[in-house]
Amino acid sequence: MSKERNPVTSRRDFIKTTGTIAATSALAGVILPHVHAAESGTLQIALIGAGGRGTGAAGNALSTIKKGPVTLSAMVDVFEDRLELSYQTIKKEFGDLVDVPKDKRFIGFDGYKHAMDSLKRGDIVILTTPLAFRWVHFKYAIEKGLNVFMEKPVTADGPTSRRMLELAKDASAKGLKVGVGLMSRHARHLQDLHKRVQDGAIGDVLLMRGYRMHGPVASAFSTRWPGKPSELLWQISRFHSFIWASGGCYSDFYIHHIDHLCWMKNAWPVKAHGLGGRHYRTSPDGEPWVDQNFDSYAVEYTFEDGAKFYMDGRCNSGALPMYFTHVHGTKGMAIAARHGDYSGPSSIHNGQVPTRSNMSWQSKVERGENDPYVNEWNDLMDAIRNDKPYNEVPFGVQASVVCSMGRMAAHTGQEVTYDEMLNHPIEYALGIDKWTMDSPPPVTHDKDGKYPVPMPGFKNDREF
Repeated sequence: MSKERNPVTSRRDFIKTTGTIAATSALAGVILPHVHAAESGTLQIALIGAGGRGTGAAGNALSTIKKGPVTLSAMVDVFEDRLELSYQTIKKEFGDLVDVPKDKRFIGFDGYKHAMDSLKRGDIVILTTPLAFRWVHFKYAIEKGLNVFMEKPVTADGPTSRRMLELAKDASAKGLKVGVGLMSRHARHLQDLHKRVQDGAIGDVLLMRGYRMHGPVASAFSTRWPGKPSELLWQISRFHSFIWASGGCYSDFYIHHIDHLCWMKNAWPVKAHGLGGRHYRTSPDGEPWVDQNFDSYAVEYTFEDGAKFYMDGRCNSGALPMYFTHVHGTKGMAIAARHGDYSGPSSIHNGQVPTRSNMSWQSKVERGENDPYVNEWNDLMDAIRNDKPYNEVPFGVQASVVCSMGRMAAHTGQEVTYDEMLNHPIEYALGIDKWTMDSPPPVTHDKDGKYPVPMPGFKNDREF
């Protein structure tokens, strides 16, 4: 790993414990410029990235209608068929709340500018493209004075992480409200558990465990580029397969567990080492896999006080499925996510074995607040309409850096520190702000159609 350090971007400068969602703004309590919509004002929304995540986020945004009028007024994607499917899906469910005529449905890499230009100051833009584009779109949203919701992860490398942290400061200075799709922090049962853990219900946190083990999902495993669309557009459509586009399956799949477990401890780990590998080199029909992912990962994180966090991930069919998170302390342990990325109920147990007989507490969720995807939008809308400081980008970047730290440790076979990851010099999608539909991809295939892959012990200072 590079030993280059930038004193401005050291862990001690940026890692701040975050006890509550309200505490995520560095400018809490400071008088900020007024860019929010009035309680009765209609907020227009532009969707940048109309895949499944974008479609879901737009629907969640429109579901906040009870908090004030909202309208989806512009949409952008690089695939016309995907944009049209997204439009029809949202229109069918939300009817008149969707007002996106054809001249507001933009196709291409410059579409984000046209969509944001159609909004007024204080409106909202949803950023749900592959993460490599996040800083480009966020920067323009800040210039236009727009509030933002962005999908996770937000970065996959050091240069963009540092850039996003600086942009976060710019957004707060303008009084903009920014949400990040780490919905676990908006799960009411996890908020309740977090408070209890901070109050000492399980004593000092010594160990945390996260498991996400299931079969291959999404676009994490890909066979050869078929020759169309362009290689760049194909990589975007298979973004989980490429580290530049998503951070790979490690960052994209495991970030929810990594984020909410570090939140439970109110700290970020200082270093990581890990293992990983590819057991199966071909698809079930015999075609070679060409993506950049391992199919299994086991990463050990260490905190400044010596506490440990084990994150285990696997994408193998037929293996034992495990998908939950636990927190262990000196007085007992807690189940955080009982299954999936966040699902409850959470519970606290005496001793280190979670049984019903030794359970001392179990979470209850008030009716109407059991969906954290809706909660995060209600919380963001409340901040926008009532001009409350709200900026989730700092912990969104920090969680992304911790993911990249663990991923790089497994991919290189080296111990990687938080500071080394944050200050690493390699940017995976260099010059992305100038890309067009005809641009070459940042990684290209070899004569066999395969892409460069991690080689632990051989490639020690970079992932591929």
